[in-house]
Amino acid sequence: MLQLSFVNFRKDSYILVEGRPATDRFFIIQRGKVLCKKEVSVSTGDNSYTLGPGDFIGVIPCMSGRSQIETVIALTDVVAISVRRDQYPELIEKNTPVAMKIIRTFANKMRNMNDVLTKITLKSNIISSYEQLFTIASYYEKVGKRDLAIYGYYQYMKACPQGVYLQRAKQRFIALKPTSRAVYFETPKEPIRYYPKDTMIFSECQSGHDMFIIQEGQVTISKVVDGNEVILAVLKKGDFFGEMALLENKPRSASAIAHEDCRLMTVNRKNFDQMVATQPQLISRLTTTFAERLWAMTRQLENTQIRDPMAKLLDMLALQLEKTKVAVTPGVSWQFDLTPFDLAHMCGIPQNEQGDILTTFISDSRIRLNNNKIFIKDCDELLKYSEFVRKQKR
Repeated sequence: MLQLSFVNFRKDSYILVEGRPATDRFFIIQRGKVLCKKEVSVSTGDNSYTLGPGDFIGVIPCMSGRSQIETVIALTDVVAISVRRDQYPELIEKNTPVAMKIIRTFANKMRNMNDVLTKITLKSNIISSYEQLFTIASYYEKVGKRDLAIYGYYQYMKACPQGVYLQRAKQRFIALKPTSRAVYFETPKEPIRYYPKDTMIFSECQSGHDMFIIQEGQVTISKVVDGNEVILAVLKKGDFFGEMALLENKPRSASAIAHEDCRLMTVNRKNFDQMVATQPQLISRLTTTFAERLWAMTRQLENTQIRDPMAKLLDMLALQLEKTKVAVTPGVSWQFDLTPFDLAHMCGIPQNEQGDILTTFISDSRIRLNNNKIFIKDCDELLKYSEFVRKQKR
């Protein structure tokens, strides 16, 4: 039987402190108000905000097992319900609306943070319209990724039958079709889909209502703005993606591209509602995935504040290592499945600036390349350097 405890916090007391280790519980406010604030100032629009009854605090560090991402102070005397991580699946069974509120809040935060990351990294405003599909397709054709381009042209023709670039899109689609490996221009009914490497699963700005679970392979999540691409994440077996369009009924906020041959399971809105009602363990896992992703986005926002390109690259590499949760001790090495160009794209370094910067990067004594993939000789040294850089920035 689910037994939750109540915790009292006096006015002006600190409930959570940014940077402190994660705890095994989060809180649902029953009475009172709290102030949430970030010590690291980044233009996310939510560096300081107030929460009250029915809101929750500490879910991201609790479910991800990461350090606290914000400081929470009691503005009044506060009464909160304490929920341990191991109690969450049972809480879902007993109170589905709580889980859905957490998941929908996470989805909204991820959409906002995706936009902020792109705006800061690429120094550009976000354009979110179906007309952008043509721009995305043109970009991929320009850089030689024709399987991605033809998918974009098709989605543009479908979404903009009276579009300004309709004739041009038709011409390019017809020209590229004979040699294309692109699949699923239209949404199939099959719950399991197969995507060859370097083909588009969905494009940013495209409408869609399916979420995907990776069963085999890897998937790149990226955005294209002003002729540049930034890689937001490289997802692996067991990861979820596409959930924001499903939960918010809005166009895709980023593109999903098969990083290697992929087998994906799809979840539509009907299936998702059934999952919430009947599979609390799966919803708990989804919440954990969201928490991990939001924690990583928070770290990536810190990376955008680093101006030195070499320090930026090494810090981003440290973040990819932190995501793996590998146990790091002095002398432990690690082979990444990332090329230096992948890393540069993650940092939003323009293509015309990558040459000299990456030459310096790969000549660093901490770095080695194996088949053009990055190998780190000492993970502990890398993590300590990254922490030093971020502390200096703070």
